[in-house]
Formats: sequence, structure tokens, C-alpha cells
Amino acid sequence: MPRESAARRKQRTAKIIAALRRTYPDAHCELDYQTPLQLLVATILSAQCSDRQVNVVTKQLFAKYRTVGDYASASPDVFQDDIRSIGLFRNKTKSILGAAKAIVEDFGGEVPRTLAELITLPGVARKTANVVLGNAFDTTEGIVVDTHVLRLANRLKLTTYDKAAHSQKVEQDLMTLVPKRHWTMFAHWLIFHGRRVCSARKPDCANCVIAKLCPSCSRQ
Repeated sequence: MPRESAARRKQRTAKIIAALRRTYPDAHCELDYQTPLQLLVATILSAQCSDRQVNVVTKQLFAKYRTVGDYASASPDVFQDDIRSIGLFRNKTKSILGAAKAIVEDFGGEVPRTLAELITLPGVARKTANVVLGNAFDTTEGIVVDTHVLRLANRLKLTTYDKAAHSQKVEQDLMTLVPKRHWTMFAHWLIFHGRRVCSARKPDCANCVIAKLCPSCSRQ
């Protein structure tokens, strides 16, 4: 197969976007939250854990911890017990309580609204920052690259990087292909498609709306 030019890849990406946009008009962040702080906490909890399980835990967590001060003053031992059913709960406790203290001490108690500021918080890297910015503040500074986005970006040959350690390079590749106005939603569309059709173990190519645009499709 001849190597795809950058221009052709960009044209194919536009068709992928159009198809996914039609298929998932209601795509959205599937973490339950009402405030930027809640989304920040939920996103930290979601690392290596399903959104469904995070939503079960945060239903009670958000009722107990209502302000950033509640998190900042929380006992680590008590907080660990509150999120014990979540994987990596010790590290996540340290990150969430540390982030809350930094928000209180450095940002006047308000979740920061820029990527540069968000990534100074404990436990917050680009992915978490992009989730908060795009969904809580409607601000676009990058593209969320989670396991679904990484998998689909590779299957669709939109990047040459296939490891989570290279997520920033994947993000840069996608940012050159996807119009900025779609950066936040592009991740949601890929995540919805990855969860419903293009699964890790058994992609459902027979029922895939972008099968003809996917170099990895078994129907090709």
C-alpha cells in the first residue's frame, strides 16, 4: 500500500470526523460532575479505572466533600477509605488532597483555567488538564489522549506512536489533523466509538461507520 500523504490523511480525518459526529451527536464526558472541582477529582480517580466505577464512588464522595477546603483539610487515611474501591487509591489520595491544597494556597480556592497552571497541580498532567479545560471551562488547548483515543488513533493510522508513554506525541499528531474547534469533541467521538464499536479485544468492523476510512479494518 502506498504511503499516505499528509494532505490525504487530513482529508480522511475530516471524513472520519463527519461520520462520527453524525453517529454520536450526544457524545460527552461520561464522568458525572457539576463543578470544575468535581470534574478534576473524578478525572484523577479515572486513571486505570472505568468511568462507571468512578461515578459510583463520586456519588457519595461529592456529597461528603463539597468544597476545595474539604479536600484540602481531609485526613489522608479517611479519604483513602472513601475511595478504596478505586484502583491506586493511595496515590490518588495523595494527588487529590495535594491538588486541593495547591488550589487553596496558590489559586485562591478556584480551579485554574489554563493548561500551564493546571499541570502544576499534584497528579495533574496534560490529559487531566485537557479534560477539565475542554469540559468544565469550554477552553481548547489540546486533545485528550486516553486508552481509547490512543487505540483508535493507531488503528486509523492517524499517528505512528502506539504507547501510552508517547501520548503527547499522539496528541501533537492529532492536533495537526483535527481542526481546533473539534479538539474537545474529537476525543469524545473516539471514546464513544471505542467503547461501543472499536473495542480493544474485538472491534466490530461489520457495524463500524468509519470502516471504509480505517486502514486496519478487517473488511478492507
